[in-house]
Amino acid sequence: MLGYILRRCAMLIPVILGVVFIVFVMMYVTPGDPARMVLGEQAPQEDVDNLRAEMGLDDPFLFQFGRYVYKAVVHGDIGRSYITKRPVWDELMTAFPITLKLSALAMGIALLVGIPCGIVTAVKQYSIFDNIVTLFALIGISMPVFWLGLLLILLFTVKLAWLPPSGFDSLAAMVMPAVTLGLQSVAIITRMTRSSMLEVVRQDYIRTARSKGQKESVVIRKHALPNALVPVVTIAGIQFGILLGGAVLTEIIFSIPGLGRLMVSSIEMRDYPMVQGGVLFIALAFCLVNLGVDLLYAWLDPRIKSQYT
Repeated sequence: MLGYILRRCAMLIPVILGVVFIVFVMMYVTPGDPARMVLGEQAPQEDVDNLRAEMGLDDPFLFQFGRYVYKAVVHGDIGRSYITKRPVWDELMTAFPITLKLSALAMGIALLVGIPCGIVTAVKQYSIFDNIVTLFALIGISMPVFWLGLLLILLFTVKLAWLPPSGFDSLAAMVMPAVTLGLQSVAIITRMTRSSMLEVVRQDYIRTARSKGQKESVVIRKHALPNALVPVVTIAGIQFGILLGGAVLTEIIFSIPGLGRLMVSSIEMRDYPMVQGGVLFIALAFCLVNLGVDLLYAWLDPRIKSQYT
């Protein structure tokens, strides 16, 4: 198992380098001058040229990329913001915990609602409950995040005055953002759990367990569910990574000072170090989530653990 973990960690290196290179290329060819953004449109061109030289923006592209990778690997320095002048790492550590909390709440809602609904709809296939849940799952997958967020604000803030329209500093303020971000994941996990359970409950070993006189609840919980959860865990891991990097609209709608909102403002201000550091951070978090999902397979399925060892 340790060897597998080390191999997977080694595989992260080219992935992260590829992500950083792609971001560098995109920021390099994007119109706009960071030095001009910092000094303002009325600044003399001589001052802008001096600031560009100070920032290292006049250096060749490959030299800039190599310098960034060297500082990040050797010194753990991923740059300093052009706008705030603070280290990028400090800015990310301020915003990321908020995004992580929001994504974790949304993922918790998705798992607590999606898995039970998927199990029940598979066991009671073509029932009224199955049809209702399937309809709501299709609506959840199709509904845009920004539209759902605005509807929730209109209903629970404007009409009913139950929940605050913005912020993320209290339990009441967390409800609407978490539901907004997690609804699509609820629908996806519900559909995946239902599909996986339907495939498992038709297997021979499930019929054998039933023929031995075991209760249906025991058959589902002990025999069917562990095998059905393997693809669900895959989707849940992917969804959690998507939530970490895709909470931008939710954070903007509800004025949450998270990583997504920080990235948007940094892109608008041409704050290259902040954008590069943010994308690098999200890519690393996504890779670590996938590694955790792979290790979780071994706990769910002993056959997979034997392959690791």
